Amino acid sequence: QVQVVESGGGLVQAGGSLRLSCAASGRTFSGYAMGWFRQAPGKEREFVAAITWSGGYEYFADSVKGRFTISRDNAKNRVYLQMNSLKPEDTAVYYCAADVQRFGTNYRANYWGQGTQVTVSS
Repeated sequence: QVQVVESGGGLVQAGGSLRLSCAASGRTFSGYAMGWFRQAPGKEREFVAAITWSGGYEYFADSVKGRFTISRDNAKNRVYLQMNSLKPEDTAVYYCAADVQRFGTNYRANYWGQGTQVTVSS
């Protein structure tokens, strides 16, 4: 069992940057792939980024490639999402997820945080 709590959301102007942090608890954190998803108003939740348990592989949605980076610190049980060159269409509630699994181009997760709001103004 893993519990995750996000932080770092807020309001930023287009072109700006934000760093989201996810604190995880549970003894098996280092064994899980971790990731970030987001859900904009009126839209379904979508995959943003994921990182394997070792940090050796990273995956990104096409919409954020080249702008977002993901990293993890297993010693601190933390995962980070660095978001640069933010656009208004990045506005959403961002969710940290644990035990992320990839099925082709689809991603699922078994543990979810409560989300943190990111708003990008134009």
